[in-house]
Amino acid sequence: MMGTPALDRKLLAILAADMVGYSKAMEADEAGTIRRLKAIRAELINPTISERHGTIIKLMGDGALVAFDSVVDAVACAAVFQNAVAARNAALPEPERIMFRVGINLGDVALVDGDVYGDGVNVAARLEHLAEPGGVVVSGTAYDHLQGKLDWPLDFAGERQVKNISRPVRMYRLRLDGKRARRPLLAMMPRWIGTTAAAIVVLALAGGGAAWWFLPPEPLSGKPSVAVLPFEDYGGDEASGRLADGLTEDVITDLARFPEFEVVARNSTEAYKGKPVDARQVATALHVGFVLEGSIQRQSGRVRITAQLIDAKTGRHLWSENWDRPAEDVFAVQTEIAEQVANRLGGGVGLIQEAGRAAAKRKRPENLNAYDYYLLGSEKIEKITKADDEEAIAFLNRAVELDPGLARAWVELYHAHDLMRVFGVDPEGNRKAGADVAERAVRLDPRDAEAHVVFAMSLASSGDMGRAKSEFDTALRLAPGSSEILTFYSGYAARFNDPERGAQMVDKVMRLDPNYPMWASNFFAPAYFMAGRYEDAVTMLERMTANNYQRWTWVIRSSSLAALGRTDEAHASALETLKQHPEVTVESMINEPGLSTVERNRFIETMPLAGFPVCAKPEALANLVKPVRLPECDAAKAKPPGQP
Repeated sequence: MMGTPALDRKLLAILAADMVGYSKAMEADEAGTIRRLKAIRAELINPTISERHGTIIKLMGDGALVAFDSVVDAVACAAVFQNAVAARNAALPEPERIMFRVGINLGDVALVDGDVYGDGVNVAARLEHLAEPGGVVVSGTAYDHLQGKLDWPLDFAGERQVKNISRPVRMYRLRLDGKRARRPLLAMMPRWIGTTAAAIVVLALAGGGAAWWFLPPEPLSGKPSVAVLPFEDYGGDEASGRLADGLTEDVITDLARFPEFEVVARNSTEAYKGKPVDARQVATALHVGFVLEGSIQRQSGRVRITAQLIDAKTGRHLWSENWDRPAEDVFAVQTEIAEQVANRLGGGVGLIQEAGRAAAKRKRPENLNAYDYYLLGSEKIEKITKADDEEAIAFLNRAVELDPGLARAWVELYHAHDLMRVFGVDPEGNRKAGADVAERAVRLDPRDAEAHVVFAMSLASSGDMGRAKSEFDTALRLAPGSSEILTFYSGYAARFNDPERGAQMVDKVMRLDPNYPMWASNFFAPAYFMAGRYEDAVTMLERMTANNYQRWTWVIRSSSLAALGRTDEAHASALETLKQHPEVTVESMINEPGLSTVERNRFIETMPLAGFPVCAKPEALANLVKPVRLPECDAAKAKPPGQP
């Protein structure tokens, strides 16, 4: 006798595919529909499944369920066959075209008699229903295992409550053109905006010769928005044209990584290519507050590029820049310019946010919305004083009260609480508050690179260095050219025993954003100090004044001066440090949570040179489970009373 087979469970990637309009097609031409569907399966879909090591679990007339051991293979398979089907359709009359929707999930499933069961299958099926005709939707669990492993980008598409699944499901849409990330306005809308607010209308673009679909109202978040017009090509040859297109694409991509504002997608601005336009007319058509335009000219082995940002309401030029570079490596030039433009316009002190702050200040308090409070709070943080930081927390708490889904406000709240902790105000309470808001930020918007950064910083402050590094690396993958992300990471690289990398990150920020904000010195100085670049560390702190200094700032300044042989300045700085922070000793610094061996050794080498006391008082170490002790301090503790 055979017993009941044991339940076999496995983590699999499940692909659910379904033909669009199957019933209608069968009603119109049953034999033809079956013939065409069988041909597509035999010629395009099944070979791709086989090539990507998939297993067809079942065919359901108009659909299929396929299992993969690798989620990368599952998504690549879907991308390849959807593109192949689209290419085939292009040569067919409309009635003969066949399109599919695809949903993919990574989950735990039960294998029984050659079939699969469980939530892992159900989620894939639900996502398939939510996909656009010809599109692919991927679950959050699948997305988390895909980053950096695909040639096709994924755009966050919100969270949805789906039938028979109790938890909300994160969704990502696969961009089948394989181009780098750019966010259409719809994808950039806050998750809490309902479908009625996302209704679309057709706009006829002036001179565009086509109708385009856009989101008409200004975003309810109050965020500023920008359109990047195609860069004009004055070279007249194919190479210049490719460079102009590539630069336009890269600038849109890099700007789209900043959650501080909305960026119109490339296909929305492409209609203006090669046409004389008025920035104010473009802004009216696309519902944006800012327009970025530029040009490229290749001549005599050089490439000359200009870019300018225009306030669409007034037509005033807010910023312009030009570059003159050798043309040998046009792709390096393209990347460099795109990163510089994005960092000048975006980020915490970018021109677009500065304009938003100025507008918020002009509003009456009763007219401020969540985004305005966020802007004003972030500005207060950058002043790096205790009084300003207290105001920042009040502004930001008001922002999240008005809009609990505004992830960027939760990000800034972390910075505000962390700064209060560093200033010595309720260190443990502010550490816990910071941890809570950081986790909330990354949960609200897993696409926000800086949300991952603050979560990483929170983990590092509690000593969880492995997870902290993982979150920093995720942030850098999401925004590799962001000077803000590089800034935050630079201050922690030594924590991961890689101080040279931290210093190199600072060097890169200097190239990307030579007008870096004053608060960045709090990250740059430690990065240089831990790499042994003491002169650079001291130079970084010259942009700050004493009322901006925190305990670490004072210690690093004093120790760097001492290491440079500037003894009198070092001693004076150390005395001022002890006046404001009498608890500082070498041992107190090396017992900071999560410090690496590199960091501890740097303090041990330099702090005594500045005149800091070495041994901590017993009460300073009382709450530590395993305090790090220096040999001379242990020896002093072990001596019997009365012995020298």
